Amino acid sequence: MKILKFGGTSVANAANIKQVISIAKNSSKQAPIAVVVSALGGVTDILLQAGFRAEEKDNSYLTAIDTLEKRHITTIKELIIDSHQEEVISEINNYFNQLASILEGIYLINEFSNKTKDKIASFGELLSSYIIAEAMKSQGVDAVRKNSQELIITDSNYTNAKVNYSLTEQNIEQFFTSNESSIVVLPGFVASTINGETSTLGRGGSDFTASLLAKILDVNELEIWTDVSGMFTANPKLVKQAKPIAHISYQEAMELSHFGAKVLFPPTIQPVLEKQIPIRIKNTFDPDSPGTLITQNTNGKSSPAKGISHIENIALLTLEGSGMIGIPGFTKRILEVLSNANINVSLVTQASSEHFLCMGIDSSNVTKAKQLFEDAFAYEMSQGIVEPLIVEDNLAIIALVGDNMKSHQGISGKMFSTLGSNNVNIRAIAQGASEKNITAVIEHKDIKKALNTLHNAFFEGNIKQLNLFVVGVGNVGGKLLEQIHQQQNFLVDDQHLDVRVIAVTNSKKMYFNHDGIDLDHWKDELINKGETLNMDAFLDKVKELNYRNSIFVDNTANAEISTRYADYLKSSIAVVTCNKIACSSEYEKYQNLKYLSKKYSAPFKFETNVGAGLPIIDTLKNLILSGDKVTKIQAVLSGSLNFIFNNFVGDASFYKIVKEAGAQGYTEPDPRIDLSGVDVMRKILILARESVNILELEDIENDSFLPQASVNANSVDDFLSTLEPQSAHFNAIRDAAEEQGCRLKYVAEYDNGKAKVGLQHIPSDHPFYNLDGSDNIVLFFTERYSEQPLIIKGAGAGADVTASGLFADIIRIGNK
Repeated sequence: MKILKFGGTSVANAANIKQVISIAKNSSKQAPIAVVVSALGGVTDILLQAGFRAEEKDNSYLTAIDTLEKRHITTIKELIIDSHQEEVISEINNYFNQLASILEGIYLINEFSNKTKDKIASFGELLSSYIIAEAMKSQGVDAVRKNSQELIITDSNYTNAKVNYSLTEQNIEQFFTSNESSIVVLPGFVASTINGETSTLGRGGSDFTASLLAKILDVNELEIWTDVSGMFTANPKLVKQAKPIAHISYQEAMELSHFGAKVLFPPTIQPVLEKQIPIRIKNTFDPDSPGTLITQNTNGKSSPAKGISHIENIALLTLEGSGMIGIPGFTKRILEVLSNANINVSLVTQASSEHFLCMGIDSSNVTKAKQLFEDAFAYEMSQGIVEPLIVEDNLAIIALVGDNMKSHQGISGKMFSTLGSNNVNIRAIAQGASEKNITAVIEHKDIKKALNTLHNAFFEGNIKQLNLFVVGVGNVGGKLLEQIHQQQNFLVDDQHLDVRVIAVTNSKKMYFNHDGIDLDHWKDELINKGETLNMDAFLDKVKELNYRNSIFVDNTANAEISTRYADYLKSSIAVVTCNKIACSSEYEKYQNLKYLSKKYSAPFKFETNVGAGLPIIDTLKNLILSGDKVTKIQAVLSGSLNFIFNNFVGDASFYKIVKEAGAQGYTEPDPRIDLSGVDVMRKILILARESVNILELEDIENDSFLPQASVNANSVDDFLSTLEPQSAHFNAIRDAAEEQGCRLKYVAEYDNGKAKVGLQHIPSDHPFYNLDGSDNIVLFFTERYSEQPLIIKGAGAGADVTASGLFADIIRIGNK
């Protein structure tokens, strides 16, 4: 069973009611339904206004009631065209005769009590429910009307009566158990006391009627039909780009409703919350629209912020003074001044020093509140320990709402920086410990600008800003900055990514520009404005800036810098690196970095650790994630060694080729890392670990081709100086391969838990034989690729391709 509630706009006239009947008929085909209806749009207010006029002996109340009667009769004539029409009109006349008698009594005795207000206000729902039920019957619909006053029993707290759940539950269950009609139409809002007197359920009473029925009948879903397609990310009348929210939690819905979203009145849906019955907000005038589903939670799939709402006509009252500090109960005394006068407080914020308390109230209560405070604190003000009340009017409250905001850093900062950057002045801020909403008070004139600005930032796929902190601007780092500069405009236009470089370092200096470094002049600015490099200070500065989407980019081969990745990840700063040392260090450290990345939602990208810009690690990760298992890896992973041995032919000098490789940026700054095989060992180690294997660097067998003199060299210069005297050693290695018709390749292998690297003779029929220049090649043998391996081949060294690999990792983070 379902409960459908239709609001005043949904039943405002005959055309709308026809739509309501169509919706109800379609819904009842699936299961029996109960339809709760409000009064025709605006009727309740007119009825109460008529009562107040009668109390004041203003005869215009008669005109208002006459107009209402004609409106209802016109509606009947448009809905019911058969002989049954006269009978319905006659009943409506009876209702209005009763209404006229009550109003005449108010006129005569000059009293409009709450009890009488309930009698007057109840006519709206009693009239609409009768008309709608009879219209359904005239169309042959199996419908019956049941007066909610016969079901819902309350106390005598007129205009806001409290339900007697025991009697109400008994009445509702008894009626619906015996009911055989497909559709039951009920007036919302109205009830009766245990003595049979008319009562009402207060503001949002029709929603409460529907919610109460849903709880007692334990229905599958409560549908609330209105004039919008669900709850929106913002008020669509003020924000054209506002869009319906597909799924939202009860708490988010209530927060948005409290801050001005008129679709729901939070207290009225409490009954369904107790049983966690889903609520669906639907559009009467667009019934095929999915609307908004409201449930206990959204299964963790929701975005941090769900919507923006606002309250207009707010005034801020600020009371401050030294006499407030450290005085128990002083805040309670302040708030009781307003509470005792039935003045609702929308927002409270207090300094931790207790020196002031700021409260947001409706502007209509300002004069009254000011006088109350002056009376209540007259003594303290006369003694100068409490300052005169400060009143700021013409304000509004805006609120960013979402259950998941508490688990995301930077939401408040983004909200306030977005407002600040658009010159929206914030007068006060409040955020509860639950962090389900972030509230700010702004000037009333800024409402539309503020809502549109925040909506653009949070819900419209706004330009995402990436803030880079680049360490190392040599060969690779320089090329990276060049590529970023070249693509900046394109990325904004095509990917909605604004890539800013906030800091750069070389081996001696570091330079920060909070607004982003001009990449046309980064070299000059680093030289002329940079300060002495200090990596501790660099980290502190990055954390201090606390920019959203911060990315630490390491273009070095520095071991000390790689030890700092954990500090960045712990601060939710992403790390992108071509430095292989971290991922090839102790397995425990490697695992810790991966753990920290997940824990702090800070991406850790190191695609360029293996194969420069080739998608080797990414491909391997996808194989593993898809359930494949790597059984063997064969690879040529050193672009520098491949370049060297591809050119080491004929009478070529090994020493000169190594120097050339360095000059072209193929080797590490310290070529011993490449030629000793350590670089390749690190790469195969990383691939083995990414294949979900536990391995340490010392576990890898290294068959070195270097002579002992080169191995023993203490510096880069000493190492290079050993190569030329050892030319006979290197020539012998080359000649041995050529005699067998083979080419020299430095091969890395992982097989059955063991890894090794070394120079091999590659025959002409091998996939490695025609590997030219500085290219890399990787063969992945897996359970799926068991006979024919998955092969990745391409340029595996050089500043350009390494920089492009780093750039790709940065863009991946931006597109996440």
